[in-house]
Amino acid sequence: MLAVIGALAVVSLLALILSNRTSPLAALILVPVVAALVAGLGAAVPGYVVAGLTKIAPVAGMFVFAILFFGIMTDAGLLAPLVSLVLRLVGERPSRITLGTALLALLIHLDGSGAVCFLVTIPALRPLYDRLGMDRRVLACTASMAAGVNFLPWTGPTLRAAAALKVPVHTLFTPMIAVQLVGLVFVFSASWWLGRREEVRLAANDPLPVAAGASVAPGASPAPGHDGDTDAAGLRRPKLLPVNVVLTLLVVGVMIAGLTEPVVVFMIGTAAALIINYPGAAEQRARIDAHARAALLMAGILFAAGAFTGILNGSGMIAAMAETAATHVPRELGARLPVVVGVLAMPLSLLFDPDSFYFGVLPVIAGVAESFGTPGVAIGRAALLGQMTTGFPVSPLTPATFLVAGLSGIELGAHQRFSIPWLFAASLVMLAAALLFGVLPL
Repeated sequence: MLAVIGALAVVSLLALILSNRTSPLAALILVPVVAALVAGLGAAVPGYVVAGLTKIAPVAGMFVFAILFFGIMTDAGLLAPLVSLVLRLVGERPSRITLGTALLALLIHLDGSGAVCFLVTIPALRPLYDRLGMDRRVLACTASMAAGVNFLPWTGPTLRAAAALKVPVHTLFTPMIAVQLVGLVFVFSASWWLGRREEVRLAANDPLPVAAGASVAPGASPAPGHDGDTDAAGLRRPKLLPVNVVLTLLVVGVMIAGLTEPVVVFMIGTAAALIINYPGAAEQRARIDAHARAALLMAGILFAAGAFTGILNGSGMIAAMAETAATHVPRELGARLPVVVGVLAMPLSLLFDPDSFYFGVLPVIAGVAESFGTPGVAIGRAALLGQMTTGFPVSPLTPATFLVAGLSGIELGAHQRFSIPWLFAASLVMLAAALLFGVLPL
């Protein structure tokens, strides 16, 4: 019963968000509350919500101060030289800009952090997309594809899969290198095609479709972080560029190295950025006010997501879904489980958070596969083709999804509708390569 209610809750959430019938914040709060009431667990809802908020609070704090930090740095002109460099390297052709987007996201994601990848890539390139009038959904999608396909031995899904199956990471990952290279070829090919499509649209002076979901029409407003009444040039601090570069590298470096909690790093970085670039109290208030709306919206959505996952985890719905999914495998599919898991891996990111899947579902499915003579490690490799790899930038169960949409300035539903088909395609292309190379048994 709990599994059915949980599945209906997740499907209802996705339907409400993708159809744009309600805001993500309202859906993330009300859907799990209704599900808990239907399950007869209404009295326990406050405790579940508080538990979820407790877990999400450091993440929400990090994102709020990260938005403020990068917004202030953008105001100060930190990203202007980077955008100019990109323009010199790729020109103003959208097909080259999308390739540059994918490459930058791929390189930044080498540390294994989706949040860092998006926090650096999207603010750096969004002004360029807006300047040319390019669709911001393309920015979100290309960055998501590059980060999603770039699963590495030190990324969360790989480490979880290795721990759950009790196998060395290199045993799980090394055979996947060629498969990942095929995925990256797809990413760059798809990015070029999306950019080429933008070239055709812009040449024809076609307007962006309403489905683009941008909060402000691209090209019609100043760069992100600047309100319409502010003179962007007056906010820039070119003489402080070296100091700002050092501060940014220090903040990002400390976060990547894991020397302290990311929220602490960005809090200190934000305060330092304000004092260095805008020493007056009035100037500091103005910069905070300029980015407060985006930061508050992100915090609200993340806390709502915390309530959603808190209720579904605390009530046992996610655990029940995991058990049901793992134990109700038709015997005729037993010998084909790696293919089945490979096909479903990316969509399953929309239903299960990484811990629930890799520590709950994966070991059981691997055990079922072994009873049919298929190595359990093959199930782990199949899962890595999409479960919280290509799936994490669009899953409502990961904060990174809301970060991508928020930084890109588009509605969550618009991002998911646009990006899910491309991310799913990347997963299927890698599955085909894994079967062709013999990494997965057919």
